[in-house]
Amino acid sequence: MDKALLIVDVQNDFCEGGSLAVPRGAEVAGPLAELARAFAGADGAVFASRDWHPAMTRHFAEWGGKWPPHCVQGTRGAELHADLTLPPGAVLVSKGRDPEQDSYSAFQGVDERGRALAELLAARGVRELFVGGLATDYCVRASALDALAHGLRVTLLADAVRAVDVQPGDGARALDEMRAAGVRVSTTGEVAQVIAHGEASRSESRTG
Repeated sequence: MDKALLIVDVQNDFCEGGSLAVPRGAEVAGPLAELARAFAGADGAVFASRDWHPAMTRHFAEWGGKWPPHCVQGTRGAELHADLTLPPGAVLVSKGRDPEQDSYSAFQGVDERGRALAELLAARGVRELFVGGLATDYCVRASALDALAHGLRVTLLADAVRAVDVQPGDGARALDEMRAAGVRVSTTGEVAQVIAHGEASRSESRTG
């Protein structure tokens, strides 16, 4: 299958009770976990990104950035939310490790062997990427736009994203920007049906 799911930064620090909590951020974990199971069951690729910051980084306000400390390497806040259960074979990429860079996009992340997300997607033959996670107006936006720049078809999972909204309406403006750039919008339920239908069609062709 040439489709993959990208789950962006569903980490404790971005969910309720975290140091940089996104309003209702934890709500995305369950739907994304369910969709990840559907992708895995249809032999689709599942990727998840995480912020993985050093304790001292220009990304944080104390060192000249705009954000409070969050998702520091090895802390509970950097762990994926407990409701985001990933299937076997899911690939985790880490970003924000360079103390000199913000690294909002998942395409700035690498796996444990140092391979960039774009390389990993190409190796799987991925042509279409479905994106959900946190937050709409920052890392989701940057990841979706970078995916387009890499020549992928991109679908945003509207029910599985939430915005920071530092300025009221930032999330809506980010969504408009992504749409204008060519990102399509769907829901986890709609995509799960498409994936299931495709798998059923392949099963029929194998047994027919």
